Amino acid sequence: MAVTPRALTALDVMRDAPVIPVIVLDDVAQAVPLARALVAGGIRMLEVTLRTPAALACIQAIAREVPEAVVGAGTVRSAADAQAARDAGARFAVSPGFTVAVGRACRDLGLPLLPGVATGSEIMQAQEEGYTQLKFFPAMQAGGVAMLKAWSGPFGDVRFCPTGGVSAANAGEFLALPNVACVGGSWLTPAAAVAAGDWGRITALAREAASLARPG
Repeated sequence: MAVTPRALTALDVMRDAPVIPVIVLDDVAQAVPLARALVAGGIRMLEVTLRTPAALACIQAIAREVPEAVVGAGTVRSAADAQAARDAGARFAVSPGFTVAVGRACRDLGLPLLPGVATGSEIMQAQEEGYTQLKFFPAMQAGGVAMLKAWSGPFGDVRFCPTGGVSAANAGEFLALPNVACVGGSWLTPAAAVAAGDWGRITALAREAASLARPG
């Protein structure tokens, strides 16, 4: 009998590793070796964005063939996206913004959600729906480290995953903040390395990312 995976929370997703890779895949054949390369480097929370026609099939392949990974769906913009992601095997969702409809759909599906916010009003709206683990997006364009420091006062109970312009060069600055639980970034899966099947490079990048320090 198959064992049902333990239900995750958004905080579980954020605390698993310092970085959640933001993955864009056009070819289903790349999904499984990419996931295995990331897991080998110590990164197992994998956000596959719904930006390509192959995305749902990639999520399904990873969920089926890489049990050590925890695959989620990024760029979830509607209740229909959330349903499709869940049906494909996604175990968490990440959205570029927040709407009540997406928040409630994910809750009804039992799909932990990291909703995107860029303003104080959006944080308050997400909190009204019970969300206190949030994606700060686009992080660099919306104020970066300085904005997160400013939010630590009025939103001291919120934990963020900054994404958008975050890189290996500046990830440490974000991770040093007490209200940052992890960061999201695409630098772990460079398009050229994925296209070339250079899984060793991706494992090395994942290993470096997994070793980044966080407060506490």
